[in-house]
Amino acid sequence: MDDQTADGPAKKQRQGKAKDRESWIERGVALRAGFYIFGTHLFAGFVWLLFYLGGHAHK
Repeated sequence: MDDQTADGPAKKQRQGKAKDRESWIERGVALRAGFYIFGTHLFAGFVWLLFYLGGHAHK
């Protein structure tokens, strides 16, 4: 019996778990980046609204 043959299924399983972990990490990074981009735009829109309303206020 060859050592590589005995390790074959276990090695493939470890590689599969590593790929799943990478997939979850990539998904998490993309989700976090999306939230940060959306939040930044939301905050910038709020600041723009404040300046707009302040510029058009009756003094």
